[in-house]
Amino acid sequence: MLELLEAIGENPARPGLESTPQRVADAYAEFFSGVGVDARAALGETFPLDASDSDSGASGTADRAGAEPVLMRDIRFRSVCEHHLLPFLGTAHIAYVPSDRLVGLGRLPALVDVLASRPQLQERLGEQIAETLSDGLDARGVLVVLEATHGCVTFRGPRQTESSTVTIASRGTLAEPAARAELMALIAAPPAAVAPAAAAVPPAAAAVSPAAGDLPAAAGESSAHGVAL
Repeated sequence: MLELLEAIGENPARPGLESTPQRVADAYAEFFSGVGVDARAALGETFPLDASDSDSGASGTADRAGAEPVLMRDIRFRSVCEHHLLPFLGTAHIAYVPSDRLVGLGRLPALVDVLASRPQLQERLGEQIAETLSDGLDARGVLVVLEATHGCVTFRGPRQTESSTVTIASRGTLAEPAARAELMALIAAPPAAVAPAAAAVPPAAAAVSPAAGDLPAAAGESSAHGVAL
């Protein structure tokens, strides 16, 4: 970092830059914390597909999803492009069709975070997420859709500040065109379209909490659904 600052004509010893090399090293340690980490460990404990076989069951809707797809939308992630070491930021949508094991819903963002915390390419990140889920859960099908904005496109070169890149990785049954198309439609649908229960908030509850009816499944940054094909 000292050499880089000197190469651009800066004085790394001046006030404001004297601590920059250490700050950058600390930031990179965070950005690349997934290097050397076994991504499958992020899946943690798995649960039987049949909730009656387990006292605890999986979290959220997954323990009732049966053999239908489990879809989590709008998982925020950040990574660093390995070509220019510039950030790319985006959203991941992950669906999988379980075989006989389920994973807790909170483990899906954890998996994305581990794999994104490396020097990456968006295309490879999606493939690695899909491969880890397919192998780690023996899933019958996996679909991973990533949409991201890249610093190497927005900050430099073409400087296309409004552009985004979409990549798709699929495995098994969700690589089949009809199944994939239905999941893609659900990913693209407004939150209310896949969360009809949110519209059924009792009037009394709505009066106590006016925002309740306005926050369907995506009250936070992500939403999850068990959906039928």
